Amino acid sequence: MSTQLICGGLTFEGAPVELREKVAFRDAQLPEALVGMKKALGLREAVLVSTCNRVEYFGETEQPDFAAAAWPDFLRGFHGIPDDFQPLSFQLRGTPCVEHLFAVASGLKSMVVGETEILGQLKDAYDVARVQGQTGKWLNRLFQSSFAAAKSVRSRTGITRGSVSVGSVSVELAEKIFGDLKACRVMVIGAGDTSEKTARSLLSHGVRSLLVANRTFDRAGALATQLGGEAVRWEEWENRAVEIDIMISSTSAPHYVLTSDKLSALLKRRARRPLFLIDLAVPRDFEPSINLLDDVYLYDIDDLQSIAQAHMRERQTEVSRSVEILKPHVERYMAWAERQTRDGASGAGTGLVPA
Repeated sequence: MSTQLICGGLTFEGAPVELREKVAFRDAQLPEALVGMKKALGLREAVLVSTCNRVEYFGETEQPDFAAAAWPDFLRGFHGIPDDFQPLSFQLRGTPCVEHLFAVASGLKSMVVGETEILGQLKDAYDVARVQGQTGKWLNRLFQSSFAAAKSVRSRTGITRGSVSVGSVSVELAEKIFGDLKACRVMVIGAGDTSEKTARSLLSHGVRSLLVANRTFDRAGALATQLGGEAVRWEEWENRAVEIDIMISSTSAPHYVLTSDKLSALLKRRARRPLFLIDLAVPRDFEPSINLLDDVYLYDIDDLQSIAQAHMRERQTEVSRSVEILKPHVERYMAWAERQTRDGASGAGTGLVPA
């Protein structure tokens, strides 16, 4: 058919965090980036997804080869960087594209297999595109079908059992280092969804002392109230860090929140007490050279992959079941797409599925 569904981009499987952080889009950038990407790649419909693990595009076009070649140029131009992302980027077309989105929505292609945060992130990305009028019948139907497929996988398998988020895996890592977490004092930097889930996981594992710092103090206060912790004003969090054992950060800051120089000064006041840092942000919040300091243990999002791989082995049976559950969903979408093409109605309709 003349129209082709395509998807592509960069993921944790092929691009390390030091490259992904260069091309990540902040929420405020997404509407502008989406419009620019659609034009640059020659797409008639477009959705742009940017998370800590992936930066991907989904589109409908007559020129898939042009889109694949234009993607790295768009990233370089928008972010003002010289890197060549072509060798690390992928593109899928037609049925493989549909299979990919449905698997991503179901948590099958996440660093932590079965995690549920990605579904919400996909819904947010789709809503941005739909409200802007950047989607049409092909992507409207595709994304709504992917959400239904993911719901079916969740309800019919055990794929989400156990540690199924980056936050909960981070807690596992903390327990391996500290053992019992009851005596640990924890600071969470950032009051977003990832930070909240991580904080709740910490509390469920015995943490009793929790500080929440955020640039907007009201948001820190709201989250601290929900969790029974203490809110910390942004200008005070570095001083309060002297008293904590574990620091977990997930902000949308475009620069390092904590540098090696700042932490060196702070460590002198800690009397060689170990400090465990988990950086869940992309771009990263903690300067990587921090890991060279004595008594500091820094892990970024890619360091969590070894734990995630262990979960992958444990869940292999559930993954296989999930793939089988997705097949009829993929087949239904492709059958619908073929009917649209055969009927010659590529410009008609919205593709929205009736409620």
